Amino acid sequence: MNVKARAVNGPTEAFEKTEISRRNLDQHDVLIEIKYAGICHSDIHTARGEWGDVHYPLVPGHEIAGIVAEVGSDVTSFKVGDRVGVGCMVDSCGKCVSCREGEEQYCEEGNIQTYGGIDKHGEHTQGGYSTHIVVTEGFVLRIPDSIPFDAAAPLLCAGITTYSPLKKWQADTGKKVAVIGLGGLGHLAVKIAHAMGAEVTVLSQTLKKEQDGLTFGAKNYYATSDPETLTKLAGSFDLIINTVSAKLDMSAYLNLLALNGTLVNVGAPSEPLEVNAFSLISKRRSFAGSMIGGIKETQEMLDFCAEHNILPEIEVISADRIDEAYERVLESDVRYRFVIDTSTI
Repeated sequence: MNVKARAVNGPTEAFEKTEISRRNLDQHDVLIEIKYAGICHSDIHTARGEWGDVHYPLVPGHEIAGIVAEVGSDVTSFKVGDRVGVGCMVDSCGKCVSCREGEEQYCEEGNIQTYGGIDKHGEHTQGGYSTHIVVTEGFVLRIPDSIPFDAAAPLLCAGITTYSPLKKWQADTGKKVAVIGLGGLGHLAVKIAHAMGAEVTVLSQTLKKEQDGLTFGAKNYYATSDPETLTKLAGSFDLIINTVSAKLDMSAYLNLLALNGTLVNVGAPSEPLEVNAFSLISKRRSFAGSMIGGIKETQEMLDFCAEHNILPEIEVISADRIDEAYERVLESDVRYRFVIDTSTI
């Protein structure tokens, strides 16, 4: 079928109205009528060619919430009318060790990205800035009834990207956790870590969002532009989640870790990050990375957010404002996630 979408035709081009083709359903496919699609910083990096070659025209969007419109003949997990979502992946090999262990994001053959990838049919994948999408049943998530569609969308990337490392490195009661950056990822990291029981500190360039951070569950909030901050907090944290997509002095932040502490990078700057080995050696610290989460863990995250009433702070926009939204994201002028109302596409 042909469906309406918004696409970009080059790294410096504006978004335009278009139509794209969605495949006919096979027996395990689900057709989703998209209601809302979040705007992720990754969308901007990809659309502007900052992470490598891009096949244009490109329809971004991997934070997708909607309703099942049709199912394939052998689909058993979903039915027409169900509330569902799609995140950053739409398929994987299903056979490698990572896939068998529910870590499809680390598929040894490479998972198939929701947009900018090539699916098993040899077609370029197109994302959620559109009215409909077809996804194989195993990569569809169930959205709990208590989470509105518009708020659900950012959880499918920003939510799982922060939930996964917080869970793996056990950000629970008694742990001191710092979150670098209070943006689309950071504000959810604060909410989730607080709900897990950790004592949360926000490290941001300035104090302009301090009241927000404290409202979201942070106990402390510091401005990293203050030269005394990094000295004062040396050796303070068990876990640091770095959510920003900019080149930082990682050694300075590693020095904020206590003995055996870990700094996990979930932001993905286009430039390499440098680390002084002595900032790791001195207190047996670790510098790690984490990429979204598997399908099972993503469903667990959605259920956790429903249980603890964790919702992202969003600004809903029409599709005509995507270009404006991109510029505002780059200027940190959003609190805290743009979500496209796809009825305006």
